[in-house]
Amino acid sequence: MTKVSTDMIKDLREKTGAGMMECKKALTESNGDFEKAVDLLRQKGLSTALKKAGRTASEGAIDSYIHMGKIGVMVEVNCETDFVARTDDFRELTKDIAMHIAATNPLYLSKEDVPQDAIEREKEIYRAQVQDKPPHVVEKIIEGKLEKFYTEACLLEQLFVKDPEQKQRIRDIITEKIAKLGENIVLRRFVRFQLGEKTEG
Repeated sequence: MTKVSTDMIKDLREKTGAGMMECKKALTESNGDFEKAVDLLRQKGLSTALKKAGRTASEGAIDSYIHMGKIGVMVEVNCETDFVARTDDFRELTKDIAMHIAATNPLYLSKEDVPQDAIEREKEIYRAQVQDKPPHVVEKIIEGKLEKFYTEACLLEQLFVKDPEQKQRIRDIITEKIAKLGENIVLRRFVRFQLGEKTEG
């Protein structure tokens, strides 16, 4: 059995933001395996976050990010209390999301926000691309391409630009903050402006 040192606990706490006792328990359970301990804490955080997901989030902040005077973003992120809204962790989250939107230009907030006619249009394009394939294969390919479309077009499904490993989606970084801050957090809406772009209507 690997002895869990104070340094190991400290390193794990810095990486995950979990409490000292939780970090010690995770390291003990994983027999000192750092990455396994991280996974254990993330799993626990996810289950904690899911329990909080139904709670009302009516506080929060509207944050903005301007990139070189050419791109501007405003984002509304809600939480349960004004206390959490004023924390550095919450402010970091809103700023990160605003910067991410500036970089990626998402079309929608979530999968649920994509209009049905837009989905059908995408499906028709994909179907035309694979029309020479057997019908049962075509549907699977279309499904796969549609998932890829969601990861490109929907903010919550996009891979977080600041994640060097390109594993975390925007919804994942929100879930982590829910677990860390102990409150439900909801990404409510956003708007992105680009200098010189044409507006509809």
